[in-house]
Formats: sequence, C-alpha cells, structure tokens
Amino acid sequence: MTGATGLVGGWLVRHLVAAGADVLALVRDWVPRSELVGAGLIERVRVVRGDVRDQEMLERALGEYEITTVIHLAAQTTVGVANRNPVSTLDTNIRGTWALLEACRRSPIVQQVVIASSDKAYGDQEVLPYTEDAPVLGRHPYDVSKSCADLLAQMYAKTYRVPVCVTRCGNFYGGGDLNWNRLVPGTIRSVIRGERPVIRSDGRFTRDYLYVEDGARAYVLLAERLAANPALAGEVFNFSYEQRMTVLELVDRLLHAMDSDLEPDVRNEASNEIRDQYLDASKAKRMLGWSPAFTLDASLRATIDWYTRYFAAVGGTPQPEARRG
Repeated sequence: MTGATGLVGGWLVRHLVAAGADVLALVRDWVPRSELVGAGLIERVRVVRGDVRDQEMLERALGEYEITTVIHLAAQTTVGVANRNPVSTLDTNIRGTWALLEACRRSPIVQQVVIASSDKAYGDQEVLPYTEDAPVLGRHPYDVSKSCADLLAQMYAKTYRVPVCVTRCGNFYGGGDLNWNRLVPGTIRSVIRGERPVIRSDGRFTRDYLYVEDGARAYVLLAERLAANPALAGEVFNFSYEQRMTVLELVDRLLHAMDSDLEPDVRNEASNEIRDQYLDASKAKRMLGWSPAFTLDASLRATIDWYTRYFAAVGGTPQPEARRG
C-alpha cells in the first residue's frame, strides 16, 4: 500500500495487521507522529522507502515482494498547499498515480488495485448529491489532480484491463490527524486550549464527512469484493454517511460533545474551494454490501477521546504556538 503515513493509511494498516495480512508499506518521508510510527505499526509491516513517482522502484517492489493487492492512498491532500504550490500537488497526485498503475500493468501477479480518488474530483456541480455517473470536473489545483488521477485509473481499467477500482470519499476525520489547519483536529485542539475554534470559510460550506475507520474498512471491502468478482474492475464507488453538514453544524456538534460554550471565530477567508459537496453511496451499498460501522456522533466521540489521550501523552494541555512577527 502507499500513503501508509497518512491519516487513512495508518488506520488501514492497523485494520490489515489485525486481520493477519502481510503488509508492504511504501514510505517516502519518516513521519514520527504518524499513526504508523507512533502506534508501533511500522514494526509489524514490511517497508520500502521510496517515492510513488518512481515507477522503476514500484515495479521492483511489486515483483520482489510478490504483491497481489495494491491500495493507493499516497497524495498531497491539503487544498491550501495545492493552491500555493500546484506543481508539487499535480506531480505527486497525477504522475504518482500513473507510475503506480503502469507498474501494476507490468506486474503479472497484481490481481486487485484500489485507487483513492475524492469527492473533489467531481468539481462544482449543480446536481447534488454526487452519483458515480456524474462527470469529473475539477477546476482548482487539488480538485484537478484528483479528477486526473481518477480518469487515469479508469483508463488503465478500460484500455489495459488493469484490475482497478476507484473510491470517492468526502472529508476524512479521526484520531491521528495532526494537521491543525483541518477542521476537526483544529477545533478539538482549540477547545482543549480554551480558545475559540477558527473557521476559515463563512461556515456555511456543505461537506460530506467520513470517519477514518469506516474509510479504512471501505478500502478493504472493495479489495475483497474485487478479488471475488474481477468484473468489478473499472467501477467507481462513493462511500458516505449520506449526512451532509455545514462546517458550522459540525463544529457545533464537536463543541456540544466537549461540553464547550466557546463561540467559533468565523473568518470567511477560504478561496478556491467548492461550496457544496456531498455524496450518494447507494451504489456501494447495493453492489458491495457496504454499510458504515460507526454513527457520526459515536465517531466524533471516539475522535475526541483519541486527541484527549494524545495531548495527555505529549505533556498535557497544548500551549498556543508562538506568533510570528
């Protein structure tokens, strides 16, 4: 698998290891605070150090380790980073995907490939919720990178018969995400500090949120279904709680769960972001038998508990970061 040091990747490794799978993780950067490293999971998997854009390395790893199932999560996932530096995001998310798919095409024992796309691949559309037959119409840097990667996966399935399926999920949240600019971890940290949580948009953007453990389970289920039914190759699946929420609504849920009366600091600074995005997951339920294992409230409670333990382990209540003057 790729992207093992990321948010979903860490939980996916945990799930696979618990199931007794023999996992090979491609790791580019050493990330000490990732779930993979911090929870000791890296000691229970095999590791190849390298960059997902290195096709020759990928072919060697797939061949030498006799990989049959590939789950591709590696990507630059931060919208703000993509807006500031589109080249690195496009290079990693697009070239990294075609390098992996080409390596899989050249590796005769690869039998299942799952490519993680995103609801951002759909772009801004008038008809909501998104269904899988809607066109991919990304316009901003991150969205375009996911649209392209998504189409590449479908191309390799259609033209070269690579056994690949694509997932499109909304915004992931859960323990292990230490990117404090993201809504859920940033809000939880602010409340623990006794500070008002910051909302970069006007708070009315509508999003589709999915708990990371349900995301990890979805990837595994899709790989298993593809193994049992190779005719699924080329299919695209949305995974969602089908419970759209505004940013303010999600923050209010977190504040309520943490017994906080803090008022959000709504800054209305967001740019190059789609206003309304949410998914229809009926295809995954019908064709894969997928259903989430967690409710939204239970998963938010589990997420809050993770961060409470995390801050206790690293030295108690986090202090505000020094301002740069």
